[in-house]
Amino acid sequence: MLDLFILQVIGGAQFGVLLFLVAAGLTLVFGIMDFINLAHGVLYMVGAYLMASFAAMTGNFWFGLLLTIPSILVLGVFLEVTVFRKLYDRPHLDQVLATMALMMMISEVVRMIWGAAPMNVAMPDSLSASIPLIGPMRFPVYRLAIIGTGLGVALFLWLVIQRTRIGMLLRAGASRRDMVSALGVDISKLFMLVFAFGAMLAGFAGAIVSPVLSVSPGMGDSILILTFVVIVVGGVGSIKGAFIAALMIGIIDTVGRIFGPIVLREIMEPAAAAQLGRTLAPMLIYILMAAVLFFRPAGLFGRSHAK
Repeated sequence: MLDLFILQVIGGAQFGVLLFLVAAGLTLVFGIMDFINLAHGVLYMVGAYLMASFAAMTGNFWFGLLLTIPSILVLGVFLEVTVFRKLYDRPHLDQVLATMALMMMISEVVRMIWGAAPMNVAMPDSLSASIPLIGPMRFPVYRLAIIGTGLGVALFLWLVIQRTRIGMLLRAGASRRDMVSALGVDISKLFMLVFAFGAMLAGFAGAIVSPVLSVSPGMGDSILILTFVVIVVGGVGSIKGAFIAALMIGIIDTVGRIFGPIVLREIMEPAAAAQLGRTLAPMLIYILMAAVLFFRPAGLFGRSHAK
């Protein structure tokens, strides 16, 4: 039982890292620009499809990744300049409706280009092995590489935001946008940088998960919902909060789906425990979100609790 628990915790950490990569850009966009972007999830999907295409075209996973990252960055800049920039000063309802329409349009374009059939990306040979855990269970090296990549990105973002001039401007822009603009900073360029980098992180997450999950239309919808849960729990605009909340949600969701029915079997009939466990497991993260909002409405590391 211990080896199964450890396996699920590590798997949950990997899922949490993917959530963080998607949530990091969105929490910056939401926190700094006060902009609600429901089309963020499709950037995750587009990143996965570009990775599948470039990897197939070049015959190499790493070349495909190197082509995907700048491509999704360019797409982020294009969307910011042509669409999102015109919505910054509009009410949140307008932003929700416009980005929802864009989400549907991009999803249809993806279906037109790649079709509705799932696509697969071959895992690189150098990361295709697995390592032993306690007992007979093993864990794939590639999934460990995803966890390591996420930790590296989290450290990089923390250093940029806390130790660089750009980070200082981002933190200042999150609280006093008008003052930053009055000091001569080009807010439009700052916003474009934030949005493009957020899009790149989402696309990067889709690219690195493509050898693990099937690339299919609509794959960004479910992760978008969980991403908003991460932002609410961690606190809008907080990279630290997004990282901790993403790990919490990834581990709770993964472990809960396996061990929920096991725990319920101790007090219920096996069939009833399995049915109730499948029902309750997806609700755990939303129960967590409700509890965090009750005790800390701004999230674990929201602005009102920042020191």
